[in-house]
Amino acid sequence: MSKGLPLITRDLPGAGGALKTVPEDFVVEELPAYVPSGEGEHLYLWVEKRGTDTAAVAKELARVGGVPEGEVGFAGMKDRQSVSRQFFSLPARTEGALAAFAMEGVTVLSRTRHGNKLRSGHLRGNRFELRLRSVKEPAALAAKLEALRTRGVPNYFGEQRFGRADDNAEKGKRLLLGERLPGRLSGFHRKLFLSAYQSELFNQLLAERIEARTFATALKGDVMKKRETGGLFVCEAPEVDQARVESFEVSPAGPMFGPKMTEAADAVGARELALLEAEGVGLEHFQRQRGEGEGTRRAYRLLLEEARCDRDGEDVVLAFALPKGSYATVVLAELTG
Repeated sequence: MSKGLPLITRDLPGAGGALKTVPEDFVVEELPAYVPSGEGEHLYLWVEKRGTDTAAVAKELARVGGVPEGEVGFAGMKDRQSVSRQFFSLPARTEGALAAFAMEGVTVLSRTRHGNKLRSGHLRGNRFELRLRSVKEPAALAAKLEALRTRGVPNYFGEQRFGRADDNAEKGKRLLLGERLPGRLSGFHRKLFLSAYQSELFNQLLAERIEARTFATALKGDVMKKRETGGLFVCEAPEVDQARVESFEVSPAGPMFGPKMTEAADAVGARELALLEAEGVGLEHFQRQRGEGEGTRRAYRLLLEEARCDRDGEDVVLAFALPKGSYATVVLAELTG
């Protein structure tokens, strides 16, 4: 999580502890959006990897399978310093060649067929199992976990979104304002930088809601997002919608600014536009980005599912599930901070 952002559990003591002393301390398993049918023109590989990133595995699968990298599908990127399990897809014609696939730290656990290529976003979420070592206050950690389960998790973008040098958002703003960045910029990097700037603005507005203690409050003019369907509507009767917020049926949703974003109303909408004005940008700047800054709404709050923590000597093993697009590092910042 970006430094300086307020925690929703800041009223509770931190627990301390160290993470990721070895890849096995961070285990993540993809929750697929659908189960492969067993038939079709695409081969689905259920892969476990240690100490390597998703892109490197995809590149090696393409090489061994004899296909361009673009023909390898996967639903999401998984952390290099982890043990992670996820699906990859390739054209079914590669099945014979892939019998020779061998890569250090990578194991193909199963293979099956399906009718379509696996594409980015084709997942429900991820299940995590994390080992925190030398935890000073295990009881404090359990209390924080329970608080997150009942209050919800702030849906901040994690620091990974902003690059190793923490300058992706700044580059995105410069692109938005029409500046040229040094070197040759691919479409991938343009989208990466622009989305980082959108994410920074979202984080800022979410932080304001936490500071104002309206993180889990329906405000008139809020854009509300339905947890089950992702449907959006503008809050016109906070006294009615508040009960739906408290049951996690809906949550206030912040802006990922762009022309296709559902606009908020009343004071909420005015605050969002004031932020853009303070930044020296407007919605018209996003409209010029050739589809790379279309905009959407992202829930300010997540429901933490399957949450538990177990003592193991001086360590604590945490487990929880999060929907796609959210960050386990945000949960960890809350628990240890």
